[in-house]
Amino acid sequence: MAISLTSCVAVFLLLLLRLLTSHALSSSDSVVSDLSALQSQSSTGVIHLTDPLLRRILALPTPRPFHFLIFFDAKQLHSKPELSLPTLKNEFSLVSSTFQSNKPNQKSLFFFEIEFGESQVSFAQFGIKSLPHIRLVPPSAADLKADTIQMEASDFSRLAESMAELIESRTKLSVGPINRPPVVSKKQIFLAVAVVLIWTPFFLKKLIVRNTFLHDKNIWMAGAIFVYFFSVSGAMFNIIRKMPMFMMDRQDPGKLVFFYQGSGMQLGAEGFSVGFLYTIVGLLLAFVTHAMVRLRNRAVQRVLMIFVLFTSFWAVKKVVFLDNWKTGYGIHGYWPSSWR
Repeated sequence: MAISLTSCVAVFLLLLLRLLTSHALSSSDSVVSDLSALQSQSSTGVIHLTDPLLRRILALPTPRPFHFLIFFDAKQLHSKPELSLPTLKNEFSLVSSTFQSNKPNQKSLFFFEIEFGESQVSFAQFGIKSLPHIRLVPPSAADLKADTIQMEASDFSRLAESMAELIESRTKLSVGPINRPPVVSKKQIFLAVAVVLIWTPFFLKKLIVRNTFLHDKNIWMAGAIFVYFFSVSGAMFNIIRKMPMFMMDRQDPGKLVFFYQGSGMQLGAEGFSVGFLYTIVGLLLAFVTHAMVRLRNRAVQRVLMIFVLFTSFWAVKKVVFLDNWKTGYGIHGYWPSSWR
C-alpha cells in the first residue's frame, strides 16, 4: 500500500511539473509571438513599450528566451539640443532596422522604446535618473537595476556603431554593418544636375570675360581661412557624429558643459575653441610672411614680431593645456642638453 501511494504521489508530482513546464513554455511562446507581431507592425522594428507589456515580459520565468534593448525617451526633452534625444532615437531605430534586415527570422533580441510620460513606473523600476539612457536586459535578469547593462555616456558619441558594439559584446549576436540611408536622394541629385546644366552657359560666358567670383582674390583668401579652420577644429567629426555644441551637466541640470573631460567624446565647443586658437596662429604667420616684411620701419617690425610671438605662444599653450586636461597625457617641452 505504501509503495502504491508513493508511486501515485510521484506520478502526480511528475504530471504537475510537466503541466507547469508546458504552461511556462506556452506562455513564453505566446509572449514571443506577440512581440514578433508588434515588431512586424513597426517600420523600424522598434516596439513601443508600456508598463503592462513590461510586466508581462517580467512575469516570464528566467531565463527568458530573448534579450531586449530599451531606449528611454522623454518627448518634453526633445527641444534640448545638448541631450540629442531625437538623433539618438533615430540611431537606435537604425540599429533595429539593420538587425531586422540582416536577421529577419531572429527572435532572440527585441528593441523597445519607452516614453517617460506614459510609463513612469517602468522608469522607476530601472532607476532612470537622467537621459539619454539605453539599457540591455539579459534573459536571466531579475532585478532591473542590478542585473541589466547600461550603455556608458561616453559611447553615445559613436551613435549606432556603439549600440551595435554593446549588443555584439554582451549578447554574442551580430548586428551587421549599419545600413545608413544615403545623404542625398536620387531626386535631389537629378535636381542639382538640372540646375547645373541650366546655369553652365551663363557661367561660361562670365568665365570668358574673367568676371566670376573665381577671379576675386578675397574669395580665395576667405575660402583658404575657412578650409584651415574647418580642418583644425574637428568640424567634420562634429558633422559626422552629430555632436552637440554643449551638453547638460548630469550633476547640476541647470549648468551647461562646454568641455568634456575624457578622450572618448568631443563637444562642438571644444573643437571650435581649438580651431579658433590655431586659426589665430595661422593668420599671424601669414601676416608676418606677407605683410610685416614689407614694413620699412624696423622698430614697428620688432614690436609687431614680439606681439606675434607672444600671442602665438599663448594660443599654443592653451591648446596643450586643454589636451593635457582632456586626455590626462602630459606634453612637455624638449630642451637640448647644451641649453641646461
